[in-house]
Amino acid sequence: MTDSGQGAPSLRHPGVNRRLGVIETMRVMRDNVIDLYPDHIFDKDYSVRRFAFQTFVIVNRPDLIKEMLVAKPEIYTKGRLNRQILGPALGNGLLTAEGDFWRRQRRIAAPAFHFQRLQALAGIMVDSAEATAERWEAHADTGRHVDIAHEMMRLTMEIVARTLFTSDIAGDIDRLGRAVSILIENLGRLSPIDFLGLPEWLPRYRDPKVRGAMKTLDSMIYAIIDQRRTAGEAAREDLLRMLLDARDPETGEGMSDRQLRDEVMTLFAAGHETTAQALSWAFYLLSLHPEEEAKFHAEIDSVLGDRRPNFDDMRTLERTRMVIDETLRLYPPAFSISRTAEKDDRLGGELAVPKGAIVSAVPWITHRNPKLWPEPDRFDPERFADHEVYARHKHAYFPFGGGPRICIGSGFAQLEARMVLAVLGRRYRLTLKPGHPVRPQGRVTLRPRFGMKMRIDRR
Repeated sequence: MTDSGQGAPSLRHPGVNRRLGVIETMRVMRDNVIDLYPDHIFDKDYSVRRFAFQTFVIVNRPDLIKEMLVAKPEIYTKGRLNRQILGPALGNGLLTAEGDFWRRQRRIAAPAFHFQRLQALAGIMVDSAEATAERWEAHADTGRHVDIAHEMMRLTMEIVARTLFTSDIAGDIDRLGRAVSILIENLGRLSPIDFLGLPEWLPRYRDPKVRGAMKTLDSMIYAIIDQRRTAGEAAREDLLRMLLDARDPETGEGMSDRQLRDEVMTLFAAGHETTAQALSWAFYLLSLHPEEEAKFHAEIDSVLGDRRPNFDDMRTLERTRMVIDETLRLYPPAFSISRTAEKDDRLGGELAVPKGAIVSAVPWITHRNPKLWPEPDRFDPERFADHEVYARHKHAYFPFGGGPRICIGSGFAQLEARMVLAVLGRRYRLTLKPGHPVRPQGRVTLRPRFGMKMRIDRR
């Protein structure tokens, strides 16, 4: 990290700016995908590269991104690579399913994530954040440094577990969290065999620890599903109840136990780590920018005073929203969105895409494209004032993807991030440990490689 010359730190994280051989490319890809993005492609409309018998295309112009994600979802599909990497763990959930089956699952699940349904879950989010705030009292004003990345993982795991299952796993959240963490850690490690077109039935996870984590998760999830079906409890207002009750509006069918298991696993993988990383990066950015932190705290004090936030505060915590949106621009947890071309195509009438190519829209790159974002490596929440958002191409910013496969849980994630930031920001100020190395690492999500050591002080 270098100084921008204006007092504020630059948030530039250069990749490997030289040509890599096959073995070195695989090593870097397995460890940190964003290191494969050299500086010179950040302002290019697109780039094409051949590697390991595979064509890779990156689209970095909003109209091309929109064409790929929105206009041509039947051409640019999740594809074999996505199934091979995620399928063994997540099954045939919304992240991996295709075609008519995906459309059916999306129709069934969508009502559970309607913004109005989330109102019932806001209290759980606030309760969990308040419990974390109480636990932080033991660290506050002591000068000790706490790994905020770990703290946010623990908090968001509790939120996902409680919003999914209410009290079914109250005593098992730590065991659940360990199993999910093991699984996610291994989901993000690419292997050379992923690019060789080998049969999908070959086992991907041979590590006994990973297989044990999957067995733990399966046994817990199936036991809860069976208990709910047997008891027929209709009063609980959690996501599992909503998914159990959901019916396809066209056929009236619900989900099987296997489908429920796959969707629950998907929610854990997609909804736990992504929000945790976003919150960690937000506290990091606020710590580096005291003036922005002061504006953030001033809004919380003005809107909340000494009370807890609630669902209705979503509309009034505008500065908090802008901080989160700018954090997602600079450090998007879903840093790359990849599709496979099902046939030869031409994007924008100029970019030839061969059948089988892996085509990626990369928020990590597009969100820092200097053609789209003045001073792209500077933290500036004002970029997300309403008038700025309306003036910008919609697909210059896409932290939740786009088109028919846009993240179904985006409303949940945005509500959760605002509630957590408001609860913790109302009581504490966090300061990065001097000299602590901060390096983003792109695996399944964009995480701080060395954690995020911060001091917690009462406000």
